[in-house]
Amino acid sequence: MPRRSKVLSGTLVASALLLTSIGIGTVAANADTPAASAPARAAHSGHTMAVSTAASPEDPDGDGYIPANPPVTGVTPSTKEPPHRYFHEFQANCGVSHTAPDDPIVYAQQPGKSHDHTFMGNTTTDAYSTTASLDAGSTTCLAPGDRSGYWMPTMYDGDRPVLPVGPQTIYYKAGVTDYTSVRPFPKGLRYVVASPMQSAQEFRDHPGFVEGWECGDSFFNVDFPTDCPERQDVQVNIRFQAPSCWDGRNLDTPDHKSHMAYPVVNPGTNNNICPADHPVALPMIEFKMAFPVNGDLSRVRLASGASYSFHYDFFNAWDEATLDAMVGHCIVGGLQCDARGYDQTHPEAGAALNEDYELP
Repeated sequence: MPRRSKVLSGTLVASALLLTSIGIGTVAANADTPAASAPARAAHSGHTMAVSTAASPEDPDGDGYIPANPPVTGVTPSTKEPPHRYFHEFQANCGVSHTAPDDPIVYAQQPGKSHDHTFMGNTTTDAYSTTASLDAGSTTCLAPGDRSGYWMPTMYDGDRPVLPVGPQTIYYKAGVTDYTSVRPFPKGLRYVVASPMQSAQEFRDHPGFVEGWECGDSFFNVDFPTDCPERQDVQVNIRFQAPSCWDGRNLDTPDHKSHMAYPVVNPGTNNNICPADHPVALPMIEFKMAFPVNGDLSRVRLASGASYSFHYDFFNAWDEATLDAMVGHCIVGGLQCDARGYDQTHPEAGAALNEDYELP
């Protein structure tokens, strides 16, 4: 993707792109509209987004692009078919640290400008977070080397925040068939998955949609399920996958998405490969969140609006050696690992990390 002209100021360019991408002023399907019949529109009622008026300190010229240093060049999407493995993944188990109306990706250096977010992982994440500040922070993740920031819109039951309890499951998987081609995230990579302005149909059709909102035996819901059993062991869950193909050039782009892409099907095969303009295969993150609420969900909402406004952000601040060990051992190695990088069905493979979730 070519760099944009610098004729306009970075603020004007970013503002124009944001207004275009979120469709300010449009009206979307009612929250009660079934997903199958809801028309695809750019926004939904009850939520708007302010225009960002500042750039990240890591954006050298304020144009919305944060270049990778060094960039990854000379890569073509892998069409190889390695030996079949059912799994090629590991878990990052991270607890909730705090909530705040901040978003250091969309609203860098603008505290209080975002809808409320629930933050996991790095305990210092706020509107002023940078790669360096996160790198110096602490974490709620089991692996001390994972100082990344993970966040999503806060859920409310009426006016009561509903915060996930205990370590949540964040999968790191291979999104492409050639799992041996997956490489670690570059330090400082950040992106937004889905959009708070999406319609019900856009949420359902999103390539990251896995099973939608779940509760009890109710799955694939766009709206919060109405038949959620009121039992102690029942929670509202969601699984949602992130794009895993990188352009190799940018750690961020003005819309916080264009530097990433979802895998595509290689023509004539059933194999997933990265598209030619995003040829670098990275781990595919999958949020698997559990919210401690059940029974009557009529008052449940997200800070961003309706159930289908769910989205999340990722800001990579892993210790590079730790992430490299986990990706190499578990994803490239074709294992199903826990947060230590241990696959209990293949004990002979050992673990990537020690009992303290650190490099041995």
